[in-house]
Amino acid sequence: MFKKILIANRGEIALRVIRTCKEMGIKTVAIYSTADKDSLHVKFADEAVCIGPPASAQSYLNIPNIMAAAEITNADAIHPGYGFLAENARFSQICAEHKIKFIGPTPTMINLMGDKMTAKETMIKAGVPVTPGVDGLLENLDHAKKAAAEIGYPVMLKATAGGGGKGMRVVWNEKEMERSFEEARREAGAAFKNDGLYIEKFVEGPHHIEIQIAGDQYGNVCHLSERDCSIQRRHQKLVEESPSPFMTPELREKMGQAAIKAASAINYESVGTVEFLVDKDRNFYFMEMNTRIQVEHCVTEEVINYDLIKEQIKIAAGDRISGKNYYPEMHAIECRINAEDPFNDFRPSPGKITVLHQPGGHGVRVDSHAYAGYVIPPYYDSLVSKLVAVAQTREEAIDTMERALSEYVIEGISTTIPFHYQLMQDPEYRKGNFTTKFLETFKLKK
Repeated sequence: MFKKILIANRGEIALRVIRTCKEMGIKTVAIYSTADKDSLHVKFADEAVCIGPPASAQSYLNIPNIMAAAEITNADAIHPGYGFLAENARFSQICAEHKIKFIGPTPTMINLMGDKMTAKETMIKAGVPVTPGVDGLLENLDHAKKAAAEIGYPVMLKATAGGGGKGMRVVWNEKEMERSFEEARREAGAAFKNDGLYIEKFVEGPHHIEIQIAGDQYGNVCHLSERDCSIQRRHQKLVEESPSPFMTPELREKMGQAAIKAASAINYESVGTVEFLVDKDRNFYFMEMNTRIQVEHCVTEEVINYDLIKEQIKIAAGDRISGKNYYPEMHAIECRINAEDPFNDFRPSPGKITVLHQPGGHGVRVDSHAYAGYVIPPYYDSLVSKLVAVAQTREEAIDTMERALSEYVIEGISTTIPFHYQLMQDPEYRKGNFTTKFLETFKLKK
């Protein structure tokens, strides 16, 4: 087992990793930018190293500085968290070259799943259902128009190096294609330094359902059931839950086996997530595989009583997984509490938290790095905390979440708490009648 782990991340996920390391008797090293010097992950780690100024490119994406911090503190492993360098194959390779274990998959595995076109081809070979589309990347606008005519509108343009909804456009007819193609290509180039696009059939009114998996260094793979991430805005997830209200036992089994096939096809090692779109008839299609821990991993932890960070560390240290599949025993819902103003188009709201009271009680979990007096910096993701409610049934979980949100007080900045509170009261949401398009018609009351 590792003696000391450097966490190459910030905020709540860095604190989350530190907590598990403490329970495992592993020393921790926090890294931080000058903007994060007062963050809780810096205070709770055994050691902390400043790696640069606020800009991510000069700090949390600065591989030489991170490696230097690992070497001067004698860390024997690096946990990348999510975002930043978590799915960066070069970073994984550099760690290997410096004899520091990257707690995650190998560079080859990251590359196979990091490029969406390559991932799709790999899934087709593995027998995993994929969304109907045209093979290969689009060469130009004419190619895009021809491909769309072949598939039939509506279609979806997607960045091959994409993530987080960047470089994605739904195209409803040929008139829209030129503008959408140029916009998607420009956005993809700016976000990923790769403007490659591919095209596939747009699945109308889908559910976004992902399967948590784990694989070890010995070829064993298991699934840990699903999370429904359909409540999202502009492809950004806001609420996740497990089990999905749309799921059936038969579909869960089929999707679980498909996720195992997907992971086995690349000999996957570590925890990861296989994401699918599921249409109204419960046909499912591979979207992408995230080769890292997810923001919403705690939903799965709560419904199966399983520490995914601990499992990730143990796999990296060479332990075998049990190989058995896990199924939800409870119902959990996670609301992402972001520093955003839901009454002003979710505009970012960085600044100082003047008052903070977090909810508690039975069935409530709060993962956060925030406290009264803490300043939410404007440079990074706006996540303040993850609020999780757990109960025996979905109805009880919603009731617990509604109660917890009513107790949650954050002053000094705007947050998404009012949005979530109203969502929990929405009759259609409570019935489980939602798709990824739900928030397009959801009306927030002031």
